[in-house]
Amino acid sequence: MIRLYSRLMIAIALVLPLSLTAQTRPEERCDTAPDMDSSARAGIEAAAQQFFSDAQGGNTMAMQQRSIPGIANSFQGIASAVQSNKDKIAGGQAHMRNEWLLEAPGTQVYDRAEFLCGTFNSSQRTTFVIPGLPPGTYAVAIQDVTGSKQPFTITYVLQQQAGQWKLAGYYAKAHQIGPHDGLWYWVQARDLKKQGSQHTSFFYYLEAADLLAPVPFMSTPQLEALYQEQGASVPKDIPQNPQQPVPVNLNGQTFQIVQAFIVPDDKQGLDLVYKYSLPDISDQVKTFQQNMAFIKALVQQYPEYKAFTTIVARAVAPNGQDFGTQLPVNEIK
Repeated sequence: MIRLYSRLMIAIALVLPLSLTAQTRPEERCDTAPDMDSSARAGIEAAAQQFFSDAQGGNTMAMQQRSIPGIANSFQGIASAVQSNKDKIAGGQAHMRNEWLLEAPGTQVYDRAEFLCGTFNSSQRTTFVIPGLPPGTYAVAIQDVTGSKQPFTITYVLQQQAGQWKLAGYYAKAHQIGPHDGLWYWVQARDLKKQGSQHTSFFYYLEAADLLAPVPFMSTPQLEALYQEQGASVPKDIPQNPQQPVPVNLNGQTFQIVQAFIVPDDKQGLDLVYKYSLPDISDQVKTFQQNMAFIKALVQQYPEYKAFTTIVARAVAPNGQDFGTQLPVNEIK
């Protein structure tokens, strides 16, 4: 599923040697929590709890020291994620939602490691698909954080090395936006689509998927159904690839839309961001006026966008630099 937007939701990808190639691929194996040996399960939960305690205290040095080499050698992204979320999870308690033990046997790197967890065709099954995975023993542990400023979900990818669980991936993001979780956005997306608000519906589908999927390489029957609905709701004038802009006519002027996405705001709502091409943004006064005209024309053409808190227009120059302007929806006349 193509993601049509990027957001500071702190998703730190696995650092894996993709340059290696896989040959004969042994069969991957996944054990769910009930199927694990009790000592293995206890070890995974203890490691996850220790990493949570370190993250809550902002102790990135300790986390780095207990990471696999590929992560430890490029730890800046995770360190930034931990520090930026430290206050958000302060005072919270971590509760284990689920955990899986993943075995990738053999000696060759997997082109595409696929772990099928749980009973086939069961509503509880989970699938992990990880490209470029070196052989080894891994675990995925998901924690829900409650009692903090906002509900949070933290997912750890762990790799067993020398009998210890090392950090191999770290994903942390809010579980809700204000009082609303992913299921709420999913229901709203369906209702908006029935009402003919196709564009807002699509963005709500995106938000639902982001809140419901702890990590991008995980799939469940629920997520598969959501992605299917989302894929069937893509408006033709929303670009799916920033390298392939889509022309949109607003108030008699054609704009090349580069990207459109949503981000949570500090008012417990969503801001809508549009990026469009502009040959020259050197005159900031002129570009500001162009952005304001773009925003007003956009909302005039799509009144449904008044469901968002703020509209942001970012004019993008040929060299990739951009200039942004925001306008609260309640100020748009």
